[in-house]
Amino acid sequence: MLEKLGERQSGRMQYDYGKNKEEHPEPIKTEVKGSIPEWVQGTLIRNGPGMFSVGETTYNHWFDGMALLHSFAINKGEVTYRSRYLRGDTYNSNMQANRIVVSEMGTMAYPDPCKNIFSKVITFLSHTIPDFTDNCGNNIIKYGNDFHATSETNYIRKIDPVTLETQEKIDYLKYLPVSIVASHTHYDKEGNSYSMGTCIAEKGKTKYMLFKVPGESRPDGSPPLKSAEAVCTLPCRSLLTPSYYHSFGMTDNYFIFIEQPLKLDILKMATAYLRRVSWASCMKFHPEDSTLIHLIDRNTKKEVATKFYTDAMTVYHQVNAFEDDGHVVFDVIAYDDNNLYEFFYLNKLKETMGATNLYCKPKFTRFVFPLSDQGETGENLVKLKYTTASAVKEKDGKIMCQGEVLCEGVELPRINYNFNGKKYRYSYMCCVDESPVATRIVKFDADTKQQIEWKGDDGFASEPVFIPRPGAVDEDDGVVLTVIINNKPLQGGFLLVLDAKSFKEIARACLDVEIHMDMHGYFIPGSS
Repeated sequence: MLEKLGERQSGRMQYDYGKNKEEHPEPIKTEVKGSIPEWVQGTLIRNGPGMFSVGETTYNHWFDGMALLHSFAINKGEVTYRSRYLRGDTYNSNMQANRIVVSEMGTMAYPDPCKNIFSKVITFLSHTIPDFTDNCGNNIIKYGNDFHATSETNYIRKIDPVTLETQEKIDYLKYLPVSIVASHTHYDKEGNSYSMGTCIAEKGKTKYMLFKVPGESRPDGSPPLKSAEAVCTLPCRSLLTPSYYHSFGMTDNYFIFIEQPLKLDILKMATAYLRRVSWASCMKFHPEDSTLIHLIDRNTKKEVATKFYTDAMTVYHQVNAFEDDGHVVFDVIAYDDNNLYEFFYLNKLKETMGATNLYCKPKFTRFVFPLSDQGETGENLVKLKYTTASAVKEKDGKIMCQGEVLCEGVELPRINYNFNGKKYRYSYMCCVDESPVATRIVKFDADTKQQIEWKGDDGFASEPVFIPRPGAVDEDDGVVLTVIINNKPLQGGFLLVLDAKSFKEIARACLDVEIHMDMHGYFIPGSS
């Protein structure tokens, strides 16, 4: 869900979040300044909202905007750009009606007032069990050899990674009983994908399901999800209020899932349409509740018996996780509340710009979970010397964890994915220390706590993506790609290429067209 907002309080830098963006489906050659290394070959595809009004109707929330894909194809030092709206059922229905007719998380759409009462009743009843949108404007994920635009509903859309054209609509519910699916996926070295979904009142129980999609494509050309298999399920702490989540962690031997006190009220969601409120209004943060962390053994496919708890927090993005000397170390970007979502309502964006007193600064936090609970009551079971994170055994056998804050004011973390699930040092993030808008990106060393920043003159930075050099040994041997949106009116942005070791600019691919602010992206290696 999450990404960038507003203006800098001092510089009055603004981005027009409610402006519809123009698509550019035909490739546009960029002007490359500097030199892109010859080995950087492939396509960076990014996804985010781009259209916020249809006819006389407007979305309430920035995340609700219709998905606009864009890509930078890199080949022998040259870069071409294109962008295209995701033409799913949601897009087509809205365009045909010339108004917003499909509901999104923060915007409930209503039938034409000219409909007769019978049609209205049918529409109301159909929204009691909502058929979610296929406006998949959050991320790009890979299942098998197929690439998909995704959000967090039961629908994803296959796309052509070259032309960005919209292809098949895929319903998770045809293959797995999951109505909500996290937009972040993990991959192992064999190419298998792992995802988390929520089963709502399935056979009378609400539970979380971790599932695997094999990496190879099916010989009959059917969707890779047809071969999906459940790895394990976890019971929800409360039948009718499952936790919201955006990502999860994975090591060589464990999955880590945070059941946080940011909850979806299923009964309220079922009646939201009748009450003329959005589904987002049915999501509530409960600061009085604890956060429960689940460890799942990848070998036994069962949850570890020990229960790990920490204080109430909201986590959208995990950074990395690894195992070390009988412990699981889990690094996340944590918030003390859920005010971040509220920032992105379009009618609040101008009001909150520069209002730093309303901003809950995120914290890069390290948690450590001891795999053995052998110890005395009140004892800190964490034996690693390089962290102050603790895990204290309580009388009832539960383990109460306190994280170590490594740094603050950072978001949208990416790493060298070859080190995913393994001990690592470096992460690449957006600096959001003043507000959720990023005008700088940072390389952070978890060992030394040192930061190196890149800062542009007048623009906003998107999520940085690390590309390893072929055959590299060092963790930070590669380049970092990020998209810079120019703050100056009628001026285009550029793809920024940084040397990952020095974090110095080595090239930029400049455009005359306006680039939109996006959320997440995926780099497809290989010739463009």
